[in-house]
Amino acid sequence: MSVEISKLPNGLHVLTHNMPHLESVALGIWIKAGARDENPEENGVAHFLEHMAFKGTKRRSAQDIAEEIESAGGEINAATGMETTTYYARTLKADWPLALDILADIFTESTLDADELDRERDVILQEIAASKDQPDDLVFDLAQAASYGDHPLGRSILGTSELVQNMTREQMVSWRDRNYWASRIVICATGNVNHADFTAAATKHFGHIPQGYAPQRQPPTFAGTAQTEQKPLDQTHLVLSFPAPNYRDTRVYQLQVLASILGGGMSSRLFQEVREKRGLCYSVFAFGTTYEDTGQLGVYAATSPDHTPDLLEVTAKVMLSMVDEITEKEIDRAKAQLKTSIVMNLESASSRADQIARQFLAFGEVPEMATLIKRIEAVTVEQVRELAKEIFKSAPPSLSAVGQLSALENHAALAARFA
Repeated sequence: MSVEISKLPNGLHVLTHNMPHLESVALGIWIKAGARDENPEENGVAHFLEHMAFKGTKRRSAQDIAEEIESAGGEINAATGMETTTYYARTLKADWPLALDILADIFTESTLDADELDRERDVILQEIAASKDQPDDLVFDLAQAASYGDHPLGRSILGTSELVQNMTREQMVSWRDRNYWASRIVICATGNVNHADFTAAATKHFGHIPQGYAPQRQPPTFAGTAQTEQKPLDQTHLVLSFPAPNYRDTRVYQLQVLASILGGGMSSRLFQEVREKRGLCYSVFAFGTTYEDTGQLGVYAATSPDHTPDLLEVTAKVMLSMVDEITEKEIDRAKAQLKTSIVMNLESASSRADQIARQFLAFGEVPEMATLIKRIEAVTVEQVRELAKEIFKSAPPSLSAVGQLSALENHAALAARFA
């Protein structure tokens, strides 16, 4: 992948991957700090702070920020996750210095103006309300709570309406000052960009940030409970989750193969059995989500209330079938899907920047594509079967549901299916 890496004196890392055939550059700031690093009383502060970064700095108003980047034809945005926060931009190759200057400005010089804070508070409250109106969003928030309980991973990234309503500027400054450390930051650019030039600019903009220290995170315990919300919907939305390996575990590639075979496409077991053969739902898929010290293997599906019992029964049987038999054909198909996904993502400058930065934050290195492919190729039938046995037989699942719940199986009965 030929990624060039420089470490600044304050511990911040600068990464570039030159793609000279492109006329654009994707760049950004990736921080190893997110919703997981919040205290209970400040849940939502990381996301709120990310919003406020665009609301004015000492040099630019909110309108200036938008007009400057868009006058150059560029785009700028940000995202808050459980373990990371990202500020990113994309421009033509000649304009990356402007984009980096704006990113540095909003990252280090945001004023967090009181009037802007109150206006953005209303925006976020509307965002929280919208998420509650979207059952396929709400059911995943409930799935986190059902899986991790009171642990930070069990809380919504957006926070609660009550906490956001009362959140203060002092809370934002406090969270920023104890999380936005240089040693947790990666500045990354991909596309038509020179590493030496980009590193010099990054040093100018970010070299003054204190080095700090790594996040102090407590590992979660998988709760395996149920979280439901009754709503007058025509469908019942369901998520069934099990504890799984974290992204530092060597079995992470086995997990992705397992998720792909289970519900990764139209040829997957769940799609064929639940939708094609029985017509129990329109949408069904499996997912493998990983964090630094835990992971989840889960299934999402939505069905009419009267089909809910059959859907859960068939889904449980399909999951348990992974313990007994997996074919070489299924393994090969899943490997092909994963390898293709990696290659296609690397053809996009934005996707490549995101992947490079996240890999470095997670592992302190950026594996070559050939190394990733080799790890996928090494996955065997027996390894996936053993992992399926460990996942589906070692702990009761968590269950979340949104919609009409009168026909929903209780959690104890569901857990008994996997005992």
